[in-house]
Amino acid sequence: MIVEERMRAYINSLDTGNTPFLEELERFALENEVPIIRKEMQSFMKVLLAVKRPMQVLEVGTAVGFSTLLMCEYGQPDMHITTIENYEKRIPIARENFRKAGKEHRITFLTGDAGEILPTLLGRYDLIFMDAAKGQYIHWLPDVVRLLAPGGILLSDNVLQEGELIESHYLVERRNRTIYKRMREYLYELKHHPQLLTSIVPLGDGISLSVKQERGNYEKN
Repeated sequence: MIVEERMRAYINSLDTGNTPFLEELERFALENEVPIIRKEMQSFMKVLLAVKRPMQVLEVGTAVGFSTLLMCEYGQPDMHITTIENYEKRIPIARENFRKAGKEHRITFLTGDAGEILPTLLGRYDLIFMDAAKGQYIHWLPDVVRLLAPGGILLSDNVLQEGELIESHYLVERRNRTIYKRMREYLYELKHHPQLLTSIVPLGDGISLSVKQERGNYEKN
């Protein structure tokens, strides 16, 4: 646990909630043990959308479409989202949720391995949200930086692994050591990348917020 549970519960108790459709989708996800963004992340994302006002968004990790639809609901009316999902069982559920929400026209749904799809994309995105296989973040980063527009934001979720990242390598369960190692590499790269200015925040399960600097800024570094 990163933030003391009573503090988290208090902060979440102040939340005003989402639309009825999103509330129902969140209940479905929790009942079926589908990982979706936490309450505190939902609140943070709404504020970020209001401040940044992105028009082109890329999401890596759709699951059942909860965060996709939250961004559609609370982002700009003409914002477009490209989202990628690889888990076959969740793809039809997400597609149906997009249809039910009436947001299909604002979403480009790409299915398959993000590691194969990202190199094929050519757009420039104002916001990229990483919420998929945590051990792959470090491998996807070069394409993500390439696709991020100057001044664009890279938001990565679940980067502190319930606080496990600060533990000794030897205290981490063997099955989790690869993810532990790769996530530490990812955070180091975010903080030292010449094109990115990054803050790591102990919110939810840990997030990182990176801004792609204008060319003149990082060429001086």
